[in-house]
Amino acid sequence: MSKGRILVIRGGAIGDFILTLPAIAALREQFPSAHLEVLGYPQIVQLAQSGGLVDRVQAIEARGLAGFFARNGDLSEDLRNYFSEFNIILSYLYDPDEIFKTNVARCSRGQFIVGPHRPDEANKIHATTVFLKPLERLAIFDADSIPRLAIASSLSPLAIQICLHPGSGSERKNWSEENWAELIARLINETQIKLLLVGGEAEGERLQRLAAELPPTRCMVARNLPLAELAQRMKSCCGFVGHDSGITHLAAALGLPTTVLWAHTVEEIWRPLGVNVTVLRAADGIDSITVERVIEQLTLAK
Repeated sequence: MSKGRILVIRGGAIGDFILTLPAIAALREQFPSAHLEVLGYPQIVQLAQSGGLVDRVQAIEARGLAGFFARNGDLSEDLRNYFSEFNIILSYLYDPDEIFKTNVARCSRGQFIVGPHRPDEANKIHATTVFLKPLERLAIFDADSIPRLAIASSLSPLAIQICLHPGSGSERKNWSEENWAELIARLINETQIKLLLVGGEAEGERLQRLAAELPPTRCMVARNLPLAELAQRMKSCCGFVGHDSGITHLAAALGLPTTVLWAHTVEEIWRPLGVNVTVLRAADGIDSITVERVIEQLTLAK
C-alpha cells in the first residue's frame, strides 16, 4: 500500500501531545515523502507544524465528529471525504468500543491503527513508549522516545536567561507562590539573570503578583501566547524551572536545561524526557523542596 497520506488524530492537553511527538517524528522518518497531517486542537498541534514534523494541521470540529462516535451515526459528508483521502490513520482518541474506528471504516479504505488515549498507569511504562507501540504495525521499532522540537528563537540569544512557569493544570502539582516569590527575589537580588515568566489564563493573577515589584529591565511576562510563539520565546533561554505541566514538557522538547519540581504524579510515566532534565522531589511533598535546592540546581545546569 502506498503511504502517500498519513493522518494522526490526537486530542488531549499540551503535555499529552508533546509526549506523542516521538510517534509523529518516527512516522516522518519512516515515510519522508508522505504527506503527514495532524487532526487535533489547533492551538496545540501547531507545535508539530512549527517544528517541521508535519505538513498540515487540521482542527477537530466537535460538531462534525459527533456522528462518528454514535453507532451507525450520521456521518458528515465533509469528514467522510476528508478521512477517505488517507492511506494510514493513526488515532489516539478515546474509543473503547471502537465506534469511531468502525465509522471511519465506512468512508475510508486506509489502514486504521488504534493508539491508546492514555497509558495504563498500573504498567508504569513511560508515555512516549506507550504512544510509540502502535507503530510496530508499520514495522517501526526502536524509535527515538525523546520528544524534540526544532523551533528557532524569536529573541536575541541570552536576552532572557531563565524561564519560570509557576503553574500547572492542578494546584496539587504546584510549588507554593511564597516559594516562587522567594526564588524570584533571590535571582533578581543575587544574580544578573533576566527572567521570563510564562503562564496561561489560570496563572494570570499569580504572574501579575510575582512580577509586580520586579524591574522591567530584568523580567518579561509572557501570558496566554500562542504555543508556537511561546516556544520561540522560551528557546532563547538557557534554563527553565516548572512543575509537572505541558509547558515543562515543551521546555524539555526544546532542549532547554529543565528543572522540574515534582509533586505526586507517577514519575515513571509522566516525567519530561530530554537531554538535560532534572526532577527535584521531596518525601514530604513538593513544598518541602527548598528554594536553596532549586538555586543550586540552576547553578549546576549552567
